[in-house]
Amino acid sequence: MSDSQQPDRQQPPGQDPKAQDATVGPPSPAPPADAPSAGLPDSHSDVPPSEGRQPDGQRSDGERSDGERSDDPQRVPAPRWWSRPAGPAGGSPADGPSPDREPGAGTPDAAGTAAGEGPADPFAFPDAAPGGGPRYDPWADRPLQVTDTGRAPRAPRLWQLAAFGAVIALLAGGIGGYLGIVAERRSSTRLELPQAAAENKGRAPDSVAGIAATALPGVVTLHVAGGAGGGTGTGFVLDSQGHILTNNHVVAGAKDITVTFSTGESVPATLVGRDGGYDLAVVKVTGVRGLRPLALGNSENVKVGDPVVAIGAPFDLSNTVTAGIISATGRPITAGGDKGDGSDISYVDALQTDAPINPGNSGGPLLDSRAHVIGINSAIRGADQGEDDGSGSRQSGSIGLGFAIPVNQGKRVAEELIRTGRATHPVIGVTLDMQFKGDGARVGTKGEDGKPPVVADGPGARAGIKPGDVIIKVDGVRVQGGDELIIKIRAHRPGDPLRLTVLRDGKERTLDVVLGSANAS
Repeated sequence: MSDSQQPDRQQPPGQDPKAQDATVGPPSPAPPADAPSAGLPDSHSDVPPSEGRQPDGQRSDGERSDGERSDDPQRVPAPRWWSRPAGPAGGSPADGPSPDREPGAGTPDAAGTAAGEGPADPFAFPDAAPGGGPRYDPWADRPLQVTDTGRAPRAPRLWQLAAFGAVIALLAGGIGGYLGIVAERRSSTRLELPQAAAENKGRAPDSVAGIAATALPGVVTLHVAGGAGGGTGTGFVLDSQGHILTNNHVVAGAKDITVTFSTGESVPATLVGRDGGYDLAVVKVTGVRGLRPLALGNSENVKVGDPVVAIGAPFDLSNTVTAGIISATGRPITAGGDKGDGSDISYVDALQTDAPINPGNSGGPLLDSRAHVIGINSAIRGADQGEDDGSGSRQSGSIGLGFAIPVNQGKRVAEELIRTGRATHPVIGVTLDMQFKGDGARVGTKGEDGKPPVVADGPGARAGIKPGDVIIKVDGVRVQGGDELIIKIRAHRPGDPLRLTVLRDGKERTLDVVLGSANAS
């Protein structure tokens, strides 16, 4: 019995006839032909079975409604398991096959035809699903799930990718840096470079550091103010009573003197006495406890090449320490002479050193390896100006030529200044011709202010010195001029004996002189 002759089949209760349309897949297999129908009708369509109606989309002459013939030799029917079952006669396949249909009834056979009908196209499907929308057709040219916008999607360009990567990198770097800074600030650890541990070890007493540590508490800086302005110099403590030794040119003309110790404490000071011929002066402070006097050495023990340390305030830089050696001993120098009459000239049988000494070092101590004072820094030799400069002035600053008053001479003068406020000078009682250009020091033929050139009953007269004699040696040491003779004499104390070698009428004579004393003007 064909599908068109079976009676209408009722839908089971509660089953939506459209529910099967939503299921896409192969149809359920038909039950065997001899299976009981369970009392249900054997039809899939509401159309009467006796009308001989052709299925929708087909003509009775075997042609499809779209003009294609089903017996087209080019058409090859799809395998049965790919074929979509035909619906009831003229109905929609959405209704599904009848479970009571015999195998092959109402469906294309192997030859692609239905029973009693012309050839059927196995790829013919209804144009619309029962729900109103297009039915999914896997053999169609374009599956329904593919959307064609009319143009292919465009891949991002290279510069767009590069810009996007750069932005991401910047953001990542900024965030990472910020987080790193926050972590570093919040971290309890910090970067520390390797360093040697602090040592509480002292220095050898004879080293520069050891000498400085010993002497610095006894070195002071002097600030002076007067009618001609102010200045800075250096001094050192002589005793526990507050006496301080310095240079005369540091305090000359001063009205106010302030002493500053190495601890930074500053106190006023008063002038005790000064002497321009030796360029030495003594000031005193009161009410200061814990004074540290410096030990005095012996300048007779100094040898060329001995290491020395100078302490002072060059250019007002207090507690400056420099080091060097003794370059020469017994170096005759003169300093001062600014007044023009010679009253401020100092004659020094100096110790020469290459320890850097500058303006402000004046009056400071020159120390040996035992931190003993062997000299009082007094003068420097400056570099000459250029040849084009006709002033004959010198540049200030150290060039390695510094001079210090021997401590033996400084000690004697300081003691006299503390006792009497004045210093005495050793003399031989003669007037020298300072214009003499030959070797040695010549005794003048005329005295000052009408006085005789050789003081009557003086040390020189008693030794047999005559006007016009040329003194060429002092204690066997040759002298080059009048200044050098004065320096050699002032290196001694009054009452010291001297042996002078004089040249008279072309013959050398040796005379013994006992030095006399004269008060400094």
